Amino acid sequence: MPINAKYLFIVSMDVDPEHEALFNEVYDREHIPNLLRVPGVRAVSRLKGEPFALAIGGEVKRIDAPGPVYTALYEIDGPEVLTSPEWSAAVERGRWPAEVRPHTSNRRHALMRVL
Repeated sequence: MPINAKYLFIVSMDVDPEHEALFNEVYDREHIPNLLRVPGVRAVSRLKGEPFALAIGGEVKRIDAPGPVYTALYEIDGPEVLTSPEWSAAVERGRWPAEVRPHTSNRRHALMRVL
């Protein structure tokens, strides 16, 4: 998957198992569409970590699922997108702030410049 923006904003988190269905529904149907309307947000991809095996150094190693389990990759034009009024409004829109965010934990955020 080619990255067509200058920056990647990476958001990772865990979600309480009993709220996982709501988390996925709201993320896909509300949260991502709201953020894609923000000027400077080019694309969003969601990922879920899984355990796997890897052959390295002559042996097969088993690797647990990473934590946090859920990750979203936001392709953005620059760091200023994340502090814009449009971003600030979008992250507080819909069911996300009241019904989903309280059931997330182990949240991590990172900004990476694409080389």
